[in-house]
Amino acid sequence: MERYKGRPESAEGRLLKEIRVYDLLDKLGIEYTRTDHEAAMTMEDCYEIDKVLDILICKNLFLCNRQKTAFYLLMMPGEKSFKTKELSGQIGSARLSFAPPEAMEELLDITPGSVSVMGLMNDTENRVRLLVDEDVLKGEYVGCHPCVNTSSLRLLVDDLIRKFLPAVHHEYTIVHLTGE
Repeated sequence: MERYKGRPESAEGRLLKEIRVYDLLDKLGIEYTRTDHEAAMTMEDCYEIDKVLDILICKNLFLCNRQKTAFYLLMMPGEKSFKTKELSGQIGSARLSFAPPEAMEELLDITPGSVSVMGLMNDTENRVRLLVDEDVLKGEYVGCHPCVNTSSLRLLVDDLIRKFLPAVHHEYTIVHLTGE
């Protein structure tokens, strides 16, 4: 795996949703480092990517309430364990579970294994609430997929919060997860 500054030289063989991420980041003046790799389906796969990008890639979980009427994208450090009970009380939503793949595709234009904060650019109706573990905000950089799990990006947390999220009309809620 190699590290590259910015977008790929060619869009050949890449999905349009990935190219749209690069287009938006470039339009917003957000600098990013990218690496291409085999499909990363697990956090273990991401640890190798972490070494290349010199970051910790976030664990991104797409969640919903029992009625599937409220949807959440949770960004948390990859090494933390996720306990639904710990999060439910903080956001006032009991019985959280993983959202179905159909909702992920409908709302974020992302398939399982590719969940990313970048998918919020596709949530034009703001149906997904972004939840960010406070530890993610303590780092200088954040790692994420550009809506596909065969590439990964490193960008400044500050650019994510101050440029990307306002551009895609999303706010975020800080949560405190212990992973215990």
